[in-house]
Amino acid sequence: MNHGQHFCGTSAHDISRRVFLSQSLAVGSGALLGTSGAVHALDEDALNAALKKTGRNVILLWLAGGASQLETWDPKPGRPTGGPFASIPTSVPGVHISELMPKMAKRMHRTTLIRSLNTGDGGHGTGAEMMLRGRKNEAALQYPDLGAIVAKELGRADSKVPGYVSFYSQTEGRGSGKLSPAFLGARYAPMNLDDGPMPPNLSRHDAITDLGHRDRARLRDLLSARFTSGRETDTMRSHSAAYARVHGLMSSEPLFDIELEPQWVRDRYGPSLFGQQALMARRMIEAGVSFVRVSRAWWDSHGQNFETHAEMVPELDHVMSTLMDDLDQRGLLDSTLVVAFGEFGRTPGVNASLGRDHFANAWSAAMFGCGLQGGAVYGKTDDDGNTVTEDEVGAGELFATILAAIGIDPDKEYHVGTRPIPLVNPGIKPIRSLLA
Repeated sequence: MNHGQHFCGTSAHDISRRVFLSQSLAVGSGALLGTSGAVHALDEDALNAALKKTGRNVILLWLAGGASQLETWDPKPGRPTGGPFASIPTSVPGVHISELMPKMAKRMHRTTLIRSLNTGDGGHGTGAEMMLRGRKNEAALQYPDLGAIVAKELGRADSKVPGYVSFYSQTEGRGSGKLSPAFLGARYAPMNLDDGPMPPNLSRHDAITDLGHRDRARLRDLLSARFTSGRETDTMRSHSAAYARVHGLMSSEPLFDIELEPQWVRDRYGPSLFGQQALMARRMIEAGVSFVRVSRAWWDSHGQNFETHAEMVPELDHVMSTLMDDLDQRGLLDSTLVVAFGEFGRTPGVNASLGRDHFANAWSAAMFGCGLQGGAVYGKTDDDGNTVTEDEVGAGELFATILAAIGIDPDKEYHVGTRPIPLVNPGIKPIRSLLA
């Protein structure tokens, strides 16, 4: 990277629009089926393992543009690379984080930190692609992103809510690391709520009465049943399932109305868009959505890094701590995994514009919730934060750890034709010491 140029000049900074995708309900039998067929109905161990996964969810706080590890989870106060902010002690003895995060410092005993990510890709698009998939796409094969896998493995076929929802309201970086179910199919694509919390075209048209809506549905079902009689094909079943999912989604309209939350709850999360979308994420996982991504842009602080982080890190601190407390008080923390990271971190060195540039060689991620050891800190960087000195972690290991924490076997394989496709690359293992 050219550190003399403090703006990326990539398409990640361009304004882009996404089309609405709503076919995201997951296969509930995924909890009971392997890639090679159904488990034995009386296989008690397999059944118990499947039931243990029921109801687990993931919220990804996507820090788009790359937040600085030095101003969040791995500060280096007093060093030439440290910047102006101090570090503060946390509820875990000996562990310090940035003074910009006092609320998470008090909750560090319930938080899991990885301080030794070395993912090696400092590009917005390619770095995001890798972090969302645990590896890079191949030229001839696109891999499904984390949300699509979670929706497939943990979703329910009878759910009226989508299996996978993504919020990305800011325009900067929206096109980076495009979400895709790849070979899993459109059934596991995200519902993208980029322009507001309510999906477009969800409500019944004003000209159609409730009775008329029900009559149309009954007529459609009658005609469909006649047409499909004797035509039981995969295509027909897929079409019928897609219609049922859309019809069911219309009945879940209240899920997207944040005004139904008490005012004191909305006030608790704060007035920011990030806070309100985090509250929406909690509503969704409570209703059965398997995976929600809440994006906060834009952390790409090539100039005025410290001013940027002085504004954005306290917001992150407030939203993460509020979400943790809310999940805990509602009994959802043991079944919900919350992870926070972006496509990379920021350089220890400060450039001439008082900014930090892209840096993928020694950065951090934070997690809390189900399947994790609270208070664990994994890995270490040198005194200036330039290199990993202990327990290096790649994108694949982080991906595998997330899967393992929510009860998905990282060694599981899908098949594209006759080719087996493991969920992570061969040889990649989760970080067992971080798992509860």
